[in-house]
Amino acid sequence: MPSLYRLHRAALCAAVFGIAAISTASAEEIIIGAATAQTGGLAPYDQPALAGLRMSLDELNAKGGLAGKYTVKLLIKDTRSDTAQTATVAQELIDAGAKIMITPCDADPSISAGQLTQPLGIPTLTLCGSAPVLTGAVGDVMFGTYPADNVQATAVADFAVSEGKKKVFLLTSPDSTYTANLPEYFGKVFEKKGGAIVGRGTFSMGQPDFSAEITNIKGLADKPDLIMTAAYEPDFPAFIQQLRGAGVTIPVYGADAIGTPTIKALGKLVDGVVYTAAGYAEPGSKLEAFNTAFTKYAGHAPESTYEVNGYEIGLILDQAVKTAGSDDPKAIRDAIAGLKDFEGITGKITYAGTDRMPLRPVALMRYEGGAAKHVETLIPEAADVPAP
Repeated sequence: MPSLYRLHRAALCAAVFGIAAISTASAEEIIIGAATAQTGGLAPYDQPALAGLRMSLDELNAKGGLAGKYTVKLLIKDTRSDTAQTATVAQELIDAGAKIMITPCDADPSISAGQLTQPLGIPTLTLCGSAPVLTGAVGDVMFGTYPADNVQATAVADFAVSEGKKKVFLLTSPDSTYTANLPEYFGKVFEKKGGAIVGRGTFSMGQPDFSAEITNIKGLADKPDLIMTAAYEPDFPAFIQQLRGAGVTIPVYGADAIGTPTIKALGKLVDGVVYTAAGYAEPGSKLEAFNTAFTKYAGHAPESTYEVNGYEIGLILDQAVKTAGSDDPKAIRDAIAGLKDFEGITGKITYAGTDRMPLRPVALMRYEGGAAKHVETLIPEAADVPAP
C-alpha cells in the first residue's frame, strides 16, 4: 500500500481511533457509518474518497447539516481491506445507530456490508465500487456512485476502436469482481464493433511474477495490438515492469484503479497506458474549483478523482435528505433512487431509471511523459453498454 494519503489531522485521528464526530452542535443529528479501508490494498482508493466525503460533510455541517437541519456524526471503522472484517465493522456501525452506510471501493466487501443493511432498509453507498452486479447482489438499498465497470469498459473499447485497434489480449483475475469482469465487458464491446480477442490470461492478485502470462503473450501466433486488464496496485506495476522488461511494447489499457500516484510515478514505463476517471479538471470548471478548495482544506492537492467522487456523495445525500424532508432511511433511499440530472462537480448524475448504478460522465486519460493527459470525456451510448 503506498503512503499516498496525508489525511488532515481530524481524518488521521479518525483512522487511528475509528470514530470521528464532525459536529455535535445540533438539535438533530444523523449518524453516517463509514466502513472503509484505512489499511490494506483498498486504502489507496478508500482514503482519497473518504477525504472528499469528509470535506463535503464538514461544509454541510457548517451550514446546519444535511438539508440544513441534520448535523452529521460520521463514524469511521477500518475494514482492513478484508471482506469478513467489513461485515464485522458494518454491524458495529449499525449497532451504533447508523442511518446511512458508506462501504469500500470494491464490490465484494460492499456486498458483505449490504447483506446486513438490506434487511434494515439502511441506504448504502459504496465510495467508488464500480461493479454493475453490486446493486443486484444486495438489493434496493445499495447504490454505486462511480462510473460502473461496464460503462468504463465501453468508453475504453470505443476509444480503442477509434484508434484502429483490431486485436486484444485480455488479462483477468478471478479474485475480484472488478478484475474478473471489466476486461470481459471491454471484450464484448470490442468484438461487437469489429475487434477480435486473440488471447486470454489470468493472474492471482498479489502475485509477484507475471512471466508465464508474458511468455503466453509473446508466443501468440496472432499478435495482439492491445492488452486490456483491470489489474491495479500492486499487480499492475509488477506486470507493466515485467512486460516492458521482456521487450513487449504492445499498448496496455486499463480502468480507473490505475489513476493513482503510484502508477504515475512509474514515469515513462507507463507512457501510452490509457485509463478512466470520474472527471477532468478543465480550466474554469467546477472540478478545477473543487481541486483548489480541496488543496486548501487538506493541505495537499487531490491525487485522483476519488476525492471529488467522495465529495459528490455528500452532495447526493444532502439533496436526498432535502427531497425526503426527513431523516427516515427509507425516504432517503427513495430520494436517491429518484435523482435525475443532479448537478454534481464532474457533471450530471442520474439514478432515476437505472439499477442504482449512476449514469455519469467518464473521462479517458493517457499517461504521456510521466504525466496524465486528458483524451476526452463522454457518456457511452446506453445501447452499447453490455449487461452485467
